Amino acid sequence: MKTLPVVPAHELTAICPRQRWLIEGLWADEAVGVVGGEPKSFKSFLALDMAVSVASGAPCLRRFPVPSPGRVVLYAAEDAATTVRERLEGIARAAGRRLQDLDIQVITAPTLRLDLPADCDRLRATIGHLRPRLLILDPFVRLHRCRENESSEVAPLLAYLRELQRQFRTAVTVVHHARKGADKARAGQALRGSSEFHAWGDSNLYLRRRGERLLLTVEHRAAPGLTDLAVSLSTEPDLALRLLDAPAPPTETAPSAPSLSLADRVEAALVQDQPLRFVDLRQACRSRAERLCHTLDEMARQGRVHKTPAGYRLATV
Repeated sequence: MKTLPVVPAHELTAICPRQRWLIEGLWADEAVGVVGGEPKSFKSFLALDMAVSVASGAPCLRRFPVPSPGRVVLYAAEDAATTVRERLEGIARAAGRRLQDLDIQVITAPTLRLDLPADCDRLRATIGHLRPRLLILDPFVRLHRCRENESSEVAPLLAYLRELQRQFRTAVTVVHHARKGADKARAGQALRGSSEFHAWGDSNLYLRRRGERLLLTVEHRAAPGLTDLAVSLSTEPDLALRLLDAPAPPTETAPSAPSLSLADRVEAALVQDQPLRFVDLRQACRSRAERLCHTLDEMARQGRVHKTPAGYRLATV
């Protein structure tokens, strides 16, 4: 009988932290997951903001960097083509980009059903041809005629999307609704239908209202998440989501100590009891992801820092 391929653990490919993100801190590289939320919580605007940022390299929500931009494939099942274009143009302008310069390919088929083998074959062929960095499907309820509460019916559809992710190394984002009356439930447990949705996602984003506030929660399977990021739909100068009270984007040189090397800034940032994640360390050091990654690698080789599951620490801590 033919055996399965194996490799010693120490020979597995090591991944630099900057390569682990499609959108730094927001969506893992090649991750599948859900953008979920209540009705009228601007889920589609968030998904389109992701599309613009991945296609352009501009930070998502003007805060979360995109280390390696690329093509996006989008299927918007509920909105007219004119609406999709108008929203994308507004978000692109808010990001300082022109829509005509962005590689966003929109599927214009009137229907797409993941429970129909013929449609699955066509989608697979499309992704195989275009090879996008990100596939966005909005919303899930329009992509099938299954009973969403039945795990046995939902699981095969999600498994198919996972197959696309693995075969073509593309991230997959599905927009999905929250169930009614679940405003006090944990974000992932508030999704409508089977618990398969929550279990399936590598990265999940949830938009929820708390009174007059709209809050964004970020969950990751293999990284710390983010909670209660306040967002709003701004109309000035263009219609696009924005973070409220977001810190200024990092710059390459720390204004308070321009003479310090990046390694010195790393050590200064790590003088605390708690380890720091790469995204938090990058913000504290005000450095580009690629430069910080190389610096951390060199410092690790010198025995000055080491990485733990919770983040980076000084080797002496």
